Amino acid sequence: MDNILDILKKVGAILPGHFVGVSGKHFNIYITKDALFPHVLEVEKVCQMFAEKNKNFEIDVVAAPALGGIILAQGTAYALSKIKGKEILAVFTEKTGDGDQVFTRGYNKYVNGKNILVLEDLTTTGGSVLKVIASVKKAGGNVVAVSVMVNKSPKVVTSELFGVPLRALGELEVENYNTKDCPLCKKNIPMNTEFGHGKKFLENK
Repeated sequence: MDNILDILKKVGAILPGHFVGVSGKHFNIYITKDALFPHVLEVEKVCQMFAEKNKNFEIDVVAAPALGGIILAQGTAYALSKIKGKEILAVFTEKTGDGDQVFTRGYNKYVNGKNILVLEDLTTTGGSVLKVIASVKKAGGNVVAVSVMVNKSPKVVTSELFGVPLRALGELEVENYNTKDCPLCKKNIPMNTEFGHGKKFLENK
């Protein structure tokens, strides 16, 4: 079985350097999940890994936040359908103007009364997953587990945080620094402006 971090390295999705996140914190490793999605055979492997990791749960529907989660939810639901011999559906939430994650397009009707596996690509704080869980509950669904591709904060993002079992395909702990304490800044390591929020940080400096 392939290792998730090996797959991400192979497609060039794990980048070393000096980055700024949406929170404004600095870090030295960036995972660009968008580098994975063009490689359909690797995506298929990842979805198979998700399915194998969660096959012992009673699952009717896989739900994930858009955009990247759509691809992973579709592939995982397909792989689980093959394993379990029944149709497992895939739905997604979309981000609202105030940053919430909600079901649109009438997808809440597929969630009502069903057992849901919530999927996510990367977790740093677990905030998006918590919003999806809340939307599932609001729609009358039962979250049986959460599964993530890479957990970047294994000390913070846990089963206890979500209130259901958490299954990560891999962990890659990424240290975050405040600007004034950032060792990368102190070493004058150039900030990456292609990925993350480095460009905006430099513009506002």
